[in-house]
Amino acid sequence: MRRLARALADPASVLALDEEGWTAVLCMAHAERLSGTLAHRVEGLPVPPRVAEILNTARMNAAEARTRALWEVEMARRALTPLGVPIVLLKGSAFLAAELEAGQGRLVGDLDILVPRDALPEVEAALLDAGWEWLKEDAYDDHYYRTWMHELPPLIHRERDAMIDVHHTILPLTARAKPYPGDLIDMALPLGWDGSWDEDGRPVGGLYMLRPESMIVHAAAHLIADGDLSGGMRNLWDIDRLWREFSSQDDEFHLSVAEEAWKHHLGPETMRALRLSDHVFSTRHSRESGNPASAVGKGSWIPAFAGMTGKGDGFYITRLLARDGWGRETHRLLRFAFYIRSHLIRMPLPLLLRHLFTKWRKARSGA
Repeated sequence: MRRLARALADPASVLALDEEGWTAVLCMAHAERLSGTLAHRVEGLPVPPRVAEILNTARMNAAEARTRALWEVEMARRALTPLGVPIVLLKGSAFLAAELEAGQGRLVGDLDILVPRDALPEVEAALLDAGWEWLKEDAYDDHYYRTWMHELPPLIHRERDAMIDVHHTILPLTARAKPYPGDLIDMALPLGWDGSWDEDGRPVGGLYMLRPESMIVHAAAHLIADGDLSGGMRNLWDIDRLWREFSSQDDEFHLSVAEEAWKHHLGPETMRALRLSDHVFSTRHSRESGNPASAVGKGSWIPAFAGMTGKGDGFYITRLLARDGWGRETHRLLRFAFYIRSHLIRMPLPLLLRHLFTKWRKARSGA
């Protein structure tokens, strides 16, 4: 995985790859859903003919995926903007719609959106009317999502076979960290803004995206506080690209990210994600010199990013890089430990045990 990370961060490094090296990089990129990104990064460089064919196919697949993703964005816009509530695009769909560097070559699966929680009933009804339907109709799963999770049960369109995840916050309601979704929505930026404002002083726009510092914090939350780091290389690459693009436009971007992270109770998670990005992709999370970022906000913005490792970071790095030269996952025990961790950080232990027992009982009964 180190070779893949190096190829992404420094495309010219692929010029030194032999046949074995290219096999490893291509297999790992495929496994991490980064083939299109890799193809975009090395475009124009001289590569072996067979590799060029594979990369050209990856570019075509990424272009097709981009078209499909943006069409799903448009379908959601048509269904939901008449409601008059802010519809905030998240993750890959937002990167593509806003033409950000993080979207270049990126494969997008589901369409993720964030809406106010009190608007969920009308958003749900509008999507059902527009052809989406529940992926699984199960009373317990429905209760699980609506009571404890940060999103509605997943919906899939009956004709296009495309899924949409409707979020009302960015972490499960039972998670330890408690971000403020209302603030994320209120501060969101409109896509395609024409410069007009509504009577409440909000910029007018059909669809929105998180503001840059919120994108970083959300990506960090998704990577560190809501999962087992499966596919984490792509999430970490998102953070690298977002940071490089936005920090090049704002000399004090690191301060804005720090303030945003602590405000949403995600300071430690964001710091860890940035340290990991610096370690894997040499992102350098401070201005020009790569020196430690300034202290800011609640407590201190420490430990520093560039060239430093926080307590436990080694386990995260090993987990993120846990693939061999054929793209197969390695470090089985560590992966299992992170799987257990992913459950423990999403739910208090008594509730988790109750949930797992219910799922086990349902599976045993064949329900």
